Amino acid sequence: MCALDVRPAVATERLLLRGPTAADVAPIAELANDLGVAGMTSRLPYPYGQDDAEAFVGSVARMNPRTEAVFAVEHRQFGVVGVLGFHERAPGRSELGYWFGRPFWGRGYATEAVTGALRWAKGDWRRNVVWAGHFADNRASSQVLCKAGFLYTGDVEPRPCAGRNGQAVPTRMMVWLA
Repeated sequence: MCALDVRPAVATERLLLRGPTAADVAPIAELANDLGVAGMTSRLPYPYGQDDAEAFVGSVARMNPRTEAVFAVEHRQFGVVGVLGFHERAPGRSELGYWFGRPFWGRGYATEAVTGALRWAKGDWRRNVVWAGHFADNRASSQVLCKAGFLYTGDVEPRPCAGRNGQAVPTRMMVWLA
């Protein structure tokens, strides 16, 4: 009996959110190997190479689909433009994270992807609450999350940033309620 590919896919006006595959390793490595990208995420190291991207794609295949979901964000014309995922930070607490390559900043792709992913999380994944945080010095991510309907909780947590050598960065916490 062969295993079925049950990774979710979400289509938006310009984007397709789908499970990352081996074919995505090169573009993910290229886009993530930018301190401006990695320095605004908790998990991306800098520099970010081919081996990091291969390990990432392999780890996604081993995730529990009931508690985590990761999407390669693919533009219909440009290919992979970023990555978006939901991770269980604490039992029953899904947290959204994402990054987009620098050539794709300021075009509305992040807001479109986050909005589509939240629609999927509510409908298919049955989540009514999703958490997110953004580094206090990341104004663009603040705007994306606000446009997607997240609200500030008033909490600021220090979160380590792999791209900043593990430095703890003040992170403004937000919540989305379906």
